[in-house]
Amino acid sequence: MKAFILTRYGKKAKLQLKQIADPAVKETEILVQIHSAGVNLLDSKIRDGEFKMILPYKTPFTLGHDMSGVVTKVGARVTRFKAGDEVYARPADHRIGTFAEFISVNENDLAIKPKNLSMEEAASIPLVGLTAWQALVEKANLKKGQKVFIQAGSGGVGTFAIQLAKHLGATVATTTSASNIDLVKRLGADIVIDYKKENFETTLKDYDVVLNSQDRITLEKSLQVLKPGGKLISISGPPDPDFAKQTGLSWFMKLIVRLLSYRIRKKTTRLKVGYSFLFMRASGDQLREITSLIDSGIIRPVVDKVFQFETTNEAMAYVEKGHAKGKVVVKVK
Repeated sequence: MKAFILTRYGKKAKLQLKQIADPAVKETEILVQIHSAGVNLLDSKIRDGEFKMILPYKTPFTLGHDMSGVVTKVGARVTRFKAGDEVYARPADHRIGTFAEFISVNENDLAIKPKNLSMEEAASIPLVGLTAWQALVEKANLKKGQKVFIQAGSGGVGTFAIQLAKHLGATVATTTSASNIDLVKRLGADIVIDYKKENFETTLKDYDVVLNSQDRITLEKSLQVLKPGGKLISISGPPDPDFAKQTGLSWFMKLIVRLLSYRIRKKTTRLKVGYSFLFMRASGDQLREITSLIDSGIIRPVVDKVFQFETTNEAMAYVEKGHAKGKVVVKVK
């Protein structure tokens, strides 16, 4: 099969289109012919080596974190899928590789594709959908009547999280540029801040939850909008001790993580708010919950641009510019 391989880490590194062996299929795994693959900033960060200490992928390996496609083969112990099923997934860490023609995915990480979505639309969902679900439902336990501030509302996670938060009954504030204000309002944002003209930290007050996806400066400013008992959930770091424990990092890495998050944890303790880092995980069960929301018309995908498979490097460069509205997708088949 054809696949885009990372042969060395580095910001200037380009993925190489290679012919490699088809994936093996174990008893609980499913071979999927990939039709489309979502492109995420996470792909670039892994390529650059930012996550080598906590996700030590050995080169060469195939990048890509979400996909849609058709089941071509199932393992002997697979019970929920059959050949011909249209599916989508965010494969588990250390099992990534959706910039390819085929991938082998554990049954527990896979879900039937929403029936009213195209393959391109479906491929845009898994990573951002699971990120928003795990942040707002699992960690924040967001309730009707609460207030949530979702940064970068026109981005991949933001466009999904706004819709999910509105479904949960929350009041939603977000930041975006002037050209995207109408988009985030259509998705359900109640309060929209043009980050080029306004400071969110002086406009927003007494929020229950902040979903942070930006830099450390924005992270610390976000503390000012939370009420006592509020929760700051960050998908951009720094990682916290709970994350280090859950992922089984070594004692040395646990120490490093504790030091990296010391400053923000000290501030949140003083302000009597909570802080947690989210590095989303694969979950077919949660994807099925998300599928029901999509099939019901409650959440709809936002796809900015579709690239051809051969231009995957260009797709990653486009995402890195930070101007995409929603998700960017590569059409593999």
